[in-house]
Amino acid sequence: MTKPEVPQPSASNDDARRRRIGRWKMLAVVAVCAAPLIASYLTYYVIKPQSRNNYGALIDPRQYPIPELGSSAIDGSPARLEDYKGKWVMLQVDGGDCGEPCQNKLLTMRQLRLMQGKEMDRIERVWLVTDRTPIATLLLREYDGTDILRVDAGKLQSWLPADAGTTARDHIYLIDPLGNLMMRFPKNPDPGKMKKDISKLLRASSIG
Repeated sequence: MTKPEVPQPSASNDDARRRRIGRWKMLAVVAVCAAPLIASYLTYYVIKPQSRNNYGALIDPRQYPIPELGSSAIDGSPARLEDYKGKWVMLQVDGGDCGEPCQNKLLTMRQLRLMQGKEMDRIERVWLVTDRTPIATLLLREYDGTDILRVDAGKLQSWLPADAGTTARDHIYLIDPLGNLMMRFPKNPDPGKMKKDISKLLRASSIG
């Protein structure tokens, strides 16, 4: 009496099984990497503990995805906000003439980055210039390290939300390492209170 033959797995079945395992491994790696940032967002948006007292206004990034801004570096080379993914970005908007309020924002961003100590390399500073006005050489030297992008003012106008009675020029914004606009600081902000918000976010997330 012959024994019944046991079906052998085909090569195609082996390939399919390996692909499934590979997908699960990839998803697991993504989940582990994103977990700290997801946890911090859950804390801010969902759990909302009563003791929370953030200074900046939280922005729902789903409502304000970064649009195509027609941006370029001041030397005319291609440059986009999306290029900063992987870093926290402090963002300001102003014209190229950059009067006193503009310079105050540049100074605040520079000081805030320095205040983070060993964590400061996780932060980039970006100035979106809304016109073609040449930027003074002295200003470039004073705030060396701030990246400057020229953008289409019309495309920018509908993106950044502002407090009542203000415009985007009055604020400093924060973008997270995944490229999400997530916080707006008030006009003439208190740098000490801003530092606390930024420090909390850096501690809550290992990304960026």
